[in-house]
Amino acid sequence: MTLPSLFRRTPFRLTLMFVALFAAAASAVLAYVYVASASEARARAEADVRREVGVLTAIYRERGLNPLNQALVERILRGGPYLYILLDAEGEPVTRSLNITPVEPRPDDPPERWEAFRFTDTDETGRIIRRQALGVMVRLQGGELLFVAEDIGDTEAYLDRLTQALWGAMLLVVVLGLSGGLLISRNLERSMSRFNTVVAAVKGGDLKARAEVRGSGDELDELGAGLNGMLDRLETSMASIRHAGDAIAHDLRSPLTRMRAKLEVALIDAEAGRIDANDALQMALAEADELLKTFNTVLAIARLQASREPQTEVFDAADLAADMAELYEPAAEDKGLEFDSEIHKGLMIRANRPFLAQALANLIDNAIKYTPPGGAVMLRARRRSSGQVEFSVTDTGPGVPDADRARVLDRFVRLENSRTEPGSGLGLSLVAAVAEAHRGRIYLDEGPGVVDDTGPGLRVALVLPPAE
Repeated sequence: MTLPSLFRRTPFRLTLMFVALFAAAASAVLAYVYVASASEARARAEADVRREVGVLTAIYRERGLNPLNQALVERILRGGPYLYILLDAEGEPVTRSLNITPVEPRPDDPPERWEAFRFTDTDETGRIIRRQALGVMVRLQGGELLFVAEDIGDTEAYLDRLTQALWGAMLLVVVLGLSGGLLISRNLERSMSRFNTVVAAVKGGDLKARAEVRGSGDELDELGAGLNGMLDRLETSMASIRHAGDAIAHDLRSPLTRMRAKLEVALIDAEAGRIDANDALQMALAEADELLKTFNTVLAIARLQASREPQTEVFDAADLAADMAELYEPAAEDKGLEFDSEIHKGLMIRANRPFLAQALANLIDNAIKYTPPGGAVMLRARRRSSGQVEFSVTDTGPGVPDADRARVLDRFVRLENSRTEPGSGLGLSLVAAVAEAHRGRIYLDEGPGVVDDTGPGLRVALVLPPAE
């Protein structure tokens, strides 16, 4: 059996639990108040009766039975809360204000015998009522029996009224608690419906949907703000993914077209006998490798731009620079270049080591590629006066004109003096993406000047913030 939706709501179920706990606690308090009040009333009545018995037994001891009887008659005529019965040694009534004997005397009775009982009385209107009394029977020295009781009907009536008031109050609290639970459940259901509407919209593909934040600063506002922040991040990621896909499709169009054209020319040359078929396959493999390299570079740039921050670690940038110098020094020597490095120690940074290594590799590879034989390439890693860490690669190649230094950071941009060299124009684009992802900067400046009619060279600096 399925419960109604109201009973499945957490706020209403919590309200029911609270009301049940309160009712149990109120019942316990009610029982305690009743028992404590009844015990106090009985103790007070016992003390009053003992005091009255003490006065009467003193009269009996000092003056005898007749003065005791006279005192009882006077008290009965005067009225009051006390009830009296005096029996002689044979058990016959001498004086009494009760038409019944609550305690039947027995030979083995103790010196005092307490008894709670009810007796019949009339109220102011003449209506017969039953009232509660508490009394004690004592045996006097001459064998007579004296029974003294106190009317505690008013106390009992007070306890009854108190009990009814407490029960009424508990019932009122239960009703108010249930009403409050219904109200809170409805309000919370309306508030949660806003989030459910947003979730349903996002599931339907609307990434622009956002939850309303009322500005009250409560838990629902915190939940709404957190949900909106998550949706902002999701929308940004999705937009970056779409942009990355579009960028990859757009950026690979030209390399694929170029590859197809070269393969077509190679096929024509192979059919005409101008080149060998193996040479044509070698050309195809070389173009495929270049295309894969281009694709991987574009994908790396897209990954950097899609994520707000790459996974980073703290390490010494000097070790990375030393590894890169050791890796590229043989390649520079094979081309007839002088390769040197100047690396300071203790350059602690927080960065993604593989991405940063790729960026440095691109800078060094470009410098070696575009510097003619007999030139020089210098790798430096140092700490600036501002505390930032700077990697720089300086070469004695043709350099980049001032007007083109901002443009060469874009993807697939190649200058006229680099058309003869293999490449896709993505090296500096990847370096710029790495710098942006690490909250750094990239600078392009003139190199050391004209060297052997070649120059003015190029200095590319990658500046990153230090580790915090």
